[in-house]
Amino acid sequence: MIKVLIVDDSAVVRQVLTGLLDGVSGIKIIGAAPDPIFAMKKMESEWPDVIVLDIEMPRMDGVTFLKKLMSERPTPVVICSTLTEKGAEVTMQAMSAGAVDIITKPKVNLRNFLQESKATIIDVIKAAAGSRPRIIKSSTASASPVAASTNSLFGVSPPKPMVQTTDRVIVIGTSTGGTQALEYLFTQLPRTAPPIVVVQHMPEHFTAAFAKRLDGICQVTVKEAAHNDRVLPGMVLIAPGGKHMLLQRSGAQYQVEIKDGPLISRHRPSVDVLFRSSAQSAGANAVGIILTGMGDDGAHGMKEMHDVGALTIAQDETSCVVYGMPKEAVKLGAVDGILPLSAIPQLIMQAPTRALFKKA
Repeated sequence: MIKVLIVDDSAVVRQVLTGLLDGVSGIKIIGAAPDPIFAMKKMESEWPDVIVLDIEMPRMDGVTFLKKLMSERPTPVVICSTLTEKGAEVTMQAMSAGAVDIITKPKVNLRNFLQESKATIIDVIKAAAGSRPRIIKSSTASASPVAASTNSLFGVSPPKPMVQTTDRVIVIGTSTGGTQALEYLFTQLPRTAPPIVVVQHMPEHFTAAFAKRLDGICQVTVKEAAHNDRVLPGMVLIAPGGKHMLLQRSGAQYQVEIKDGPLISRHRPSVDVLFRSSAQSAGANAVGIILTGMGDDGAHGMKEMHDVGALTIAQDETSCVVYGMPKEAVKLGAVDGILPLSAIPQLIMQAPTRALFKKA
């Protein structure tokens, strides 16, 4: 039974979330508080497995409470944030401080929005309950189910990948816990890093704030990808929330294509879409990396990358917040090597090949 505490100064949010989750198999609401001060009183008698936390509250804001919590007794926290530019920026601070995921809420039609998002909210809370929150210090095979569902995104005929060259592109997919993992990775990289393209499961409006935050603390340039952006050394392109991103070849260069489309592997953007397009366009010139996250998005796309000769790497279980996506890729036989997060920046910089991971 997952014990959930809701901390939000909106009586409507507390009421609606309590109503949505009350009676859901495997979930028990142990309380709802209007601010962190009241929440801490409740937590003296019963500690929650997951806290759903608002950001802007009286007496103590959510980020301050989260930092206190993570320093004293790390507990899975899901941020409940407004769909605004300001809300997105503050939420990125919370994610950096150790929150594991985001639930969004609009300024209008709040009750209907939350009710329509019930399945997603339940999935997020269950994933959070199985996570291990932490602060990370910076310093082609036969068509898979994913291939069948993504064909329309590629047009009539995907290009054949180039023969292997010394030019590499790094493609990364991640979900729950990924914001901290990516911050750690990118703050370790110099300006001479190879080009990097990323899908991080995140709602619309939040990816721009995330990219802006990273760009301010990294040597590499980080931006939310736009349609036809060039994929260049020293640059990280992050897929915009609510859109798919594909890696495409234009002559001897790479660029990204940003497209609408259905949910793939329950997500948009989907890691599978990025990885499959990488297999088609870059072939063995790509390095695929799958990081912490819930579910199996990316596993089938990584298998396609592996089958065309790309080096494929999964984050190890110990360093993952949620060992879901990497685990599924390993189970599918899509992975050449399994590494702790701390070893991945060096791997990115050394232009690795599969020979490094061949068994003796």
